[in-house]
Parts: sequence; structure tokens; C-alpha cells
Amino acid sequence: MFKSYRSLKSSIIASALLVGVLTITACGANEEKSDRLTVEKQVQEAAQSIKDKASVTVSKAKESASEATEKVTKVVAPTPKANETHAEEASKSNTVTNTKAEVYPPAKITNPAASRTYANGKKVIDGGVTYPIKDGKTGPYYVNMQAVKMAKEIHYGRKPTTNEIKAWDIDVMPDGTGLPEGKGSVEEGSEVYEAKCVSCHGDFGSGGGGYPALAKGNAYELQKTLTNQRVNPDDEGPVRVFGTYWPQVSTLWWYIKTGMPHPAPLSLTNDEVYALVAYTMSINELKIDGEELDDDYVLDREKFLKIVMPNRDGFVPKIDGPNGLENARAFYDDVKNYGNGTRCMKDCFKGEPKILPIQIEQTEFLPPISTKRDLPKKEASADNANAKGEEIYKSTCAVCHDSGAADAPILGAKADWENRLKAGEDTILKNAINGKGAMPPKGGKSSLSDEDMKAVVEFMLSKVK
Repeated sequence: MFKSYRSLKSSIIASALLVGVLTITACGANEEKSDRLTVEKQVQEAAQSIKDKASVTVSKAKESASEATEKVTKVVAPTPKANETHAEEASKSNTVTNTKAEVYPPAKITNPAASRTYANGKKVIDGGVTYPIKDGKTGPYYVNMQAVKMAKEIHYGRKPTTNEIKAWDIDVMPDGTGLPEGKGSVEEGSEVYEAKCVSCHGDFGSGGGGYPALAKGNAYELQKTLTNQRVNPDDEGPVRVFGTYWPQVSTLWWYIKTGMPHPAPLSLTNDEVYALVAYTMSINELKIDGEELDDDYVLDREKFLKIVMPNRDGFVPKIDGPNGLENARAFYDDVKNYGNGTRCMKDCFKGEPKILPIQIEQTEFLPPISTKRDLPKKEASADNANAKGEEIYKSTCAVCHDSGAADAPILGAKADWENRLKAGEDTILKNAINGKGAMPPKGGKSSLSDEDMKAVVEFMLSKVK
């Protein structure tokens, strides 16, 4: 880039002019030979201008012009960094006094042709393009080539050992890779679920408290709703739960194993995970090899590999198996598979757009629309001195403490709280913050502060004192 130099020493002014000329001539040299002659003429005129305006000796002006012409002949387009270097060198050999620099337009930046293939010759995975590094740029952007070089030369750490990789590589693939031996019944899964899962996912996987539902009914029937469109306000939308939406059951197995229960991941045995998968299958009314899963059904590795989910083929492209990447590459390479079937980046819409007026206009708002940024003040309840604690309780804690799920003490039930009160309020608050048993820390809502939890505990204890 070039700047307007003011009140600078003459030597810098002269070099700025020469560099500006050099940049323009170098850009022009990339075109036709006739342009080169024109540009060389500009060099000579610029050199003469420097001589006349800045009292530069004729010999040094010719020397500078000769250097610029030589650069044009070699068709060199200096980068901004090169410009700074040339300017510094020129400033050492030219003497100018009180000369205002002429401003030249910046060199035009043209994007290199995008490529639809990677360096390995394969097409871009998503059907788009990539911009390979060329002449120190990727597309219109400059690249720190020193950093690129260093990335190839500098290596940190060491190669992991076989055992380290084995300890890390614990996911389970649809073909059974990574799936350990084990077994568990639906009934055993129900018991584990009641002890460690129901506090978040609700009775029979119905969901609640901000945690997702695991089942909504017969998965085979509800899978058909995935194509539903909410065209009208009362239309039923798609039902997306494990049984209806997930294409592979292997994802459920390793997610439970590595991430559940929320406050104690990796704490379940393989048999407990098999039992939980069997129970989750049963509440979705799924079958394995045509057999319904009653309470006595035992799921093991052999039966697990026979599971076919209703939505197994509901996603495109097909990414499972060794050809997954190539399937995706071929799918996105064919524009008929998405959009309107034609690759288009400009003026793609033909005809006049259809204007859809608002059918039901909302004119009244409660609370009224306001430009104020502050939230309305909440009025304290006359019969409740801890409105904040009650509000948090209803949104986060009620799912367990209203019903006694997962052995949680019921709100207002003095018998449930008797022993806990003997331990002291500080202990109750500590358990609420850090979690205990099936209760996750802060009721599973980590965004709550310790002060929020104190307000909740004070509210709950006010009901049993």
C-alpha cells in the first residue's frame, strides 16, 4: 500500500515516486508488449519529473530509471513488503529537498482461478471450490509464507503410543468396531434408568427440565413424521427423538458409555450400558430381528449388531462404511442432488418475485414494545420473600423435587428433609452446588451461580421449617 507523505526528507519522497512507478509498470508488464512501451515511457517521465522538481542529479535520476526499466523487463510485480525494501534502498542513494509526493493508485488485485480439486487431485468434498496458495496468496488474501514454512519444519510433542491411542479411541462404529462384549436386560435397564437417568430425561424417557426426550411412542410410525412440513399453524411437525431420527444405534451406546450420567461419565459398566440401550429400545417400541423387547429380553453384542433403526436410510449422502467420503464427494459434485439442479452464483432467479403479505398481523404486544434495554422490575410477592429462589426451583428443580424422582426429597415433605436438616443448611447448600447421588451439580444447570443455589435452598427449606 502507498501513503501520502508530508514534510518528509527528499530522499524518501524520491524513493516513493520510483516505487509507485515500479509497481504500475510491473503490473502493466503482465499485459501486452505495447503496454510495456507505454509504461517504460511513464518511467522515463517520472524520472525526469523527479529530476526537475527535486534537483536530483541527472546521472542519479537515469540510474534510478534504469533500475525501474530493468524490473519491467523482468516482469516482476513486487509485493508490499518488496515495495518497502525498494523504498529503503532508493532513499539511501537519492537526494531531494521539499518535494510533495505524487499519489499513485494501488496495484489492481486479481483473484487466482479457484480450483474444484484438492492438491491430491480429488474433488472438493462439498462440491465447492478451494483456493490453493499461489504467488503468496490464497484467493485475494495474502498468506504468511514464513508461517507456512515453519509449520512444515516445527513439530511439538511426540507420537502417541499404541496404548495411548487405544485408551482414546473408544467410540463405537455402526459395523461393531469398538463395541465390547456384554449383556443386559430391559428390566435391568429400567432399574438403572430410574436410579441414574430419570431425574433429567423424565419418566419413560418423556424428557423435562431442559433435557431431551428419548421416546414419544412407536418409532416406526413416528419416523414417517420426519417429512412433515408446518405449512399451516396447526400442522404437526416432525418428531425427532432417538427411535425416530437416529440412523444408527451404535451412537447411543458409546454416547451413554462416555457421557452419561451427566455428573459421572464413564462410570457405567458395559453391562449397564447394554441394559440402558435395551430399555431405550423398548420404550420406543422397536424390534430386534422381528422380536419385541419385553422386560425379560436380554441384549448382547450379537443381537446388537442385528438392530436396524427406522431412519437408517433417512440421510443423504450415505457416509457410513469405507466409501463414506467418496459417496459424499460424488453426491455434492452433482448439482441435481440439491438446490434447483443448476449451479448458479448470480441472477439465479427468473421472473418476478411473489410477494406474500402477512396473513395475521400482530399489532398488540404484552409487554408493550420498548426501546429501553433494561428488564422490567419484578414485584416481590407478598407471601413469598424468596421469589428468585422459587423461580429457579420451578425451572430447574421441580422436575425431581415435586415428584420425588431419583430419591429426591419432595418440596414441603418434612419427613424427607428431617435427616438433611440435621446435617445443617451449609451441607445442604454444598450438596446442591456440587451434586450428590443422582442429582447433578446445580441441578444440571451449570450457568447458575452459587448465590442462585443459595436462594433455591432457602426457598425449599422455607417450606419445611
